[in-house]
Amino acid sequence: MDEAYDVIVLGTGLSECILSGILSVNGKKVLHMDRNPYYGGESSSITPLEELYKRFGLPEGPPESMGRGRDWNVDLIPKFLMANGQLVKMLLYTEVTRYLDFKVVEGSFVYRAGQVHKVPSTETEALASNLMGMFEKRRFRKFLVFVANFDENEPQTLEGVDPHGTPMRDVYERFDLGQDVIDFTGHALALYRTDDYLDQPCLETIHRIKLYSESLARYGKSPYLYPLYGLGELPQGFARLSAIYGGTYMLNKPVDEIVMENGRVVGVRSEGEVARCKQLICDPSYVPERVRGAGRVIRVICILSHPIRGTSEAGSCQIILPQNQLGRKSDIYVCLVSWAHNVAAPGKFIAIVSTTVETSEPEREVEPALQLLEPISQKFVAISDLYEPMDDGTESQIFCSRSYDATTHFETTCDDIKDIYRRMVGAAFDFESMKRHQSHIFGEDEQ
Repeated sequence: MDEAYDVIVLGTGLSECILSGILSVNGKKVLHMDRNPYYGGESSSITPLEELYKRFGLPEGPPESMGRGRDWNVDLIPKFLMANGQLVKMLLYTEVTRYLDFKVVEGSFVYRAGQVHKVPSTETEALASNLMGMFEKRRFRKFLVFVANFDENEPQTLEGVDPHGTPMRDVYERFDLGQDVIDFTGHALALYRTDDYLDQPCLETIHRIKLYSESLARYGKSPYLYPLYGLGELPQGFARLSAIYGGTYMLNKPVDEIVMENGRVVGVRSEGEVARCKQLICDPSYVPERVRGAGRVIRVICILSHPIRGTSEAGSCQIILPQNQLGRKSDIYVCLVSWAHNVAAPGKFIAIVSTTVETSEPEREVEPALQLLEPISQKFVAISDLYEPMDDGTESQIFCSRSYDATTHFETTCDDIKDIYRRMVGAAFDFESMKRHQSHIFGEDEQ
């Protein structure tokens, strides 16, 4: 370990593993350490099931009705991948897809007045949806056509809307869309957690709705993908990429000190040895003095023996409970996966409820979502603090990732990865920089 590296990475969460993979492909000498004996950090999948019970302080362990403990891989942080989103693009460019298998999530639903409804996102679905009356359907269909054709570089597609000036609220008014339609468009299609976006320029929202529609168009059932064996497979895939390009990995390695000189990082001390570096990437748990709190998230992992009512027996789905429906500021999300994804014993389902904490009684906040899941065989409640770095890292050359938020997709995580890359390299993130070099044949014989 006593040697010099370009970059040392602390923690094997998804953000850290993607960055170490990209930097290794770009020719950097990378050392990647984690104090835990497993990959994934906050974003790992726990197996066997006995380990999950232990982690949540239930020493008696799972009953026999839960099947074999080894059949379970339970995500600590529930997220899906947008089929046309940034993470899938990263997986394709780096060819990490060769280490993973994905399944399409079977449905996307939205909660209204105590009921679960399928999210309409195509013209055909809009006309069949029971979320809207007949005239509203026509107006919504017109809105979807406008969004599909919208191109900020083609003035004739803008219909008088200024992409950088017109707030989204005005665009909705222009199509005379009612509050319920605005709710599911902003929260279930554009995937905003709050309503702040209504007064911001409309371009970002239009891009988000397009991303949803394009992702949906790829596979038809929903815009989401999920990896077999759980999300813990993702960091491991990028770790393999880094290793193929010469990255060094050390798990179960305590970090005793981040060594600084004149305000800049110069190395990491572990078990009496110092590895030197020019730059350091880490998650917030390694630099508590350099991060600040950014709210809290509650996640409730629920084990079920049945699909969720109102979802047409879907073996996997997402349900969004918009904040307006519940008198809240932020949405509540439900992610359902099952034995079909090799993450649970046969006939079993895992539903994870998550939201940003707004009161001193977080469990009461998620009650409406838990009611949709009844009966629940076992639940595990985790309330986590979210952290963000206090500075951009350019002085210290310590680049800290943000905690994983309550959203059920990876777009915000990818934004953070791109932002860290830009600050480290001094140039905007370019997907081309992630491509494996054709001349490289490392690891090809593994197939």
